[in-house]
Amino acid sequence: MQSSRLGLAVCVLFALPGCGKDGGVDRASAPDRAPGWQRVASAADRDRIARWRSAWIAGLDKARSSNPQQVAAQGALLQPDMAIDDPALPVGDYRCRVIKLGAQTKGLLDYIAYPYFTCRVTADAAGLRFAKLDGSQRPVGMIYPDEGRRMIFLGAMSLGDEARPLPYGRDTERDMAGIVERIGPQRWRIAFPYPRWESTIDVFELIPKGV
Repeated sequence: MQSSRLGLAVCVLFALPGCGKDGGVDRASAPDRAPGWQRVASAADRDRIARWRSAWIAGLDKARSSNPQQVAAQGALLQPDMAIDDPALPVGDYRCRVIKLGAQTKGLLDYIAYPYFTCRVTADAAGLRFAKLDGSQRPVGMIYPDEGRRMIFLGAMSLGDEARPLPYGRDTERDMAGIVERIGPQRWRIAFPYPRWESTIDVFELIPKGV
């Protein structure tokens, strides 16, 4: 009771913002401490990120059953829990490829490894931007800070000869949400759990050009 009266006195004396009728701080007006990506991401994409491990294990199990040697040859790239410190991607061009694990539907392959393409990381006042520059499917979007040894990618898929990428949130069928991690001195990955098409999880490998 005494602390509540003291809070009320402070509010009255200094007219502090955020003071509620009970003399304490109004929780509704307290600053949102959630990472920036969570305020941008849709509920569906927050759910996909939250269930990343289930997607990874399910996709990896299917891929191992059908292509055990190819999966083993990728080393840390396809293994969960291999992230190391400093996940932020340096600005520059990268050799990038995608490996799809675990078919969503019958008739599709459980392991598909594509050749290397070119990806680019740039930076501006808004933060880090990632874009795949060639190929028929090209993720483009922002990379946001997160807790621990990861960052979060939120973007959209550009298709075919489209010249202008869609902004995130414009088309839910194109939206992409992924986890960015560093897995070696000059090696990164972006894992996309439960992508819209084909696979259970997609893993992008990123290696700086010239390495």
